[in-house]
Amino acid sequence: MKVAALQMVSTPDVARNLATAERLIRQAAADGAELVALPEYFCLMGQRDRDKLAIAEPDLGDALPSPKAPMQSLLARLARELGLWLVGGTLPLHSHTPERVCNSVLVYAPQGQRMARYDKIHLFCFDDGTQRYDEGATLQAGRQPVAFTATDRQGQPWRVGLGVCYDLRFPELFRALSQPEPCDLFILPAAFTHTTGQAHWEVLLRARAIENLAHVLAPAQGGLHENGRRTFGHSLAIGPWGEVLAVQAEGEGVVMATLDRCAQATRRQQLPALQHRVL
Repeated sequence: MKVAALQMVSTPDVARNLATAERLIRQAAADGAELVALPEYFCLMGQRDRDKLAIAEPDLGDALPSPKAPMQSLLARLARELGLWLVGGTLPLHSHTPERVCNSVLVYAPQGQRMARYDKIHLFCFDDGTQRYDEGATLQAGRQPVAFTATDRQGQPWRVGLGVCYDLRFPELFRALSQPEPCDLFILPAAFTHTTGQAHWEVLLRARAIENLAHVLAPAQGGLHENGRRTFGHSLAIGPWGEVLAVQAEGEGVVMATLDRCAQATRRQQLPALQHRVL
């Protein structure tokens, strides 16, 4: 299956971000992508964390298009128009908690219907004396791991598990996603800080691939944003042996890779670690 991870340097302007996202999605589709994934906060990197509260949409499911949900409407329309699997990760959706939103990944099938919603479970908190982030101040944490099945253009099913950014540090989530059946692919949209990304991003992604003998697709924010924040980028596609298939360091772009289920099956046969699990 040919996949694309889109790298962006999103701004405080939602309209500009959506225009950039559409352009990159169309570029990936023109290059033959069957599945395209956007980064975390593709729609907004605001001046303040609370800016996302003002643009949050109600969850309208498949009741689209709707003027109440321009971001959801765009994703559903492009998936249908371009005939591809589209992973919109992430956008803010209304929560049941006042002054909080959900940081949600929405997945649309090639016919335009929504196939999955995942709300980020682990909320990032970091303070090194000069940089401080606390997602819990504006986000409502999710509770449920989410996986779905995508069918490629050859009719082959792929079991796909979803995570977001800080989720990467919790390997038990990826094990939970592989029950009752192993995932073939994990998709992890992110906006990793430059500090933590430089230290841990690639090694953690490769570890999750190796542990689960699965492909990993990680679309990221990558560069210096108008709000002064710098994200690490390095959007990656990784094979089930931990090998890097494609990467882009910084700046917006399309990271393309072809995922090989036959090679994955061979690796799982050669090293049946998933069958040897005890705990």
